[in-house]
Amino acid sequence: MNNPYSLEGKLILVTGAGTGIGQGIALEAARQGADLVLSYAHSAKGAQEAVEEIKGMGRRALAISADLGEVAECIRLVDEAAAFLGGLDGLVNNAGVTLTLDFLDVTEDHFNRIYNLNIRGEFFCAQQAVRHMIKRGQQRDPEQPWAGGSIVNVSSVHGFVGCAGHSVYAGTKGAINAFTRELAVELCPVHIRANVLAPGSIEVESYYKTDPNYSREFGDSIVPWGRIGLPKDCGYIASFLLSDASEFMTGHVLYFDGGLTAKMALPFQPKSGER
Repeated sequence: MNNPYSLEGKLILVTGAGTGIGQGIALEAARQGADLVLSYAHSAKGAQEAVEEIKGMGRRALAISADLGEVAECIRLVDEAAAFLGGLDGLVNNAGVTLTLDFLDVTEDHFNRIYNLNIRGEFFCAQQAVRHMIKRGQQRDPEQPWAGGSIVNVSSVHGFVGCAGHSVYAGTKGAINAFTRELAVELCPVHIRANVLAPGSIEVESYYKTDPNYSREFGDSIVPWGRIGLPKDCGYIASFLLSDASEFMTGHVLYFDGGLTAKMALPFQPKSGER
């Protein structure tokens, strides 16, 4: 009996996979049986280390450098990934950038840098990936109209709740959520799913460059679960969304944040009483 949670034989591209969330997703997908292409912009060492680890699992893997703020680079990356893998079954749009800036300090250059990678990059990577997913579906069975496949767009709790200093970033994450819902509806006829992975605070290297105590302090004081998330947490959920087990699930935003967005952020404990 086939295991619907397995990714055996799946061909998957993960963007922004040189470190952190993207790397965690790629490694877990490989453990579940997928062959992968990992894209990176700056973290060549991390991406190549992940590739070697994946190869050690007996899976195929390749790292490709790409600036996904440029549409031509999005198309090139997806085409090269599909050529290496022999098609595409899944795309994880994880590449992104944030800059912590007060609203009045945001310049046009700041805005364009965040918008181009977080929105344009995800949109055009998804568009080109869908073309390859449809082609792969036709190769499997020219008589049936279903391509199959899964797109996982990585957003953030910032697309749902406010946080000072992230006006542009939060706007792009809200846009990703809306775009993904539209994409899900449009792709239903070809059975390509589109969902959003919206993590809370995740333990990644960039946080420690500015605050070595970030993980402990934030987890202890803010997150109800008592810790911040780990890249492997992202990997577990992304692997489910990429698998056939999520076949009937599309157009959803999955928040996973240790209860952060479920918590009422009051600065005091409400008193007992009746009214």
